[in-house]
Amino acid sequence: MNDSKSGFPRWWQQTIIPSISLFTSLGTLVCCALPALLVSLGMGATLVGLISVAPWLVALSEYKGVVFSIAGGLLLMSLLIQYQTRNAPCPIDPIKARACQRMRRLSWFILFSAITIYMVGLFFAFIAVMVF
Repeated sequence: MNDSKSGFPRWWQQTIIPSISLFTSLGTLVCCALPALLVSLGMGATLVGLISVAPWLVALSEYKGVVFSIAGGLLLMSLLIQYQTRNAPCPIDPIKARACQRMRRLSWFILFSAITIYMVGLFFAFIAVMVF
């Protein structure tokens, strides 16, 4: 059950780290990309309403470089772990083997979803500001 190299269970490496990466990517999307998207689409009143409901977005947006750096680091770490464990053996039991394969596919899906969300956030937070 435990990985002999790191001591962590494989499920932790295959689910928890990609999930944390997904949530940090969503954080970059909410903190920085969503306000830029709303302003570029002419929805300033919606942005004001969003900020009145969640005033911490302003403070979080001031540190968008740090937020994106942490999220990018977590995504990179998650990608490395996924790549290292891509050929890890699954149990011999057919039911457990199917569950193992499902978890692998799910973790890759979560990881690529997180990377996509991160890239959208990166575009709207840093590139769209210069373009529009």
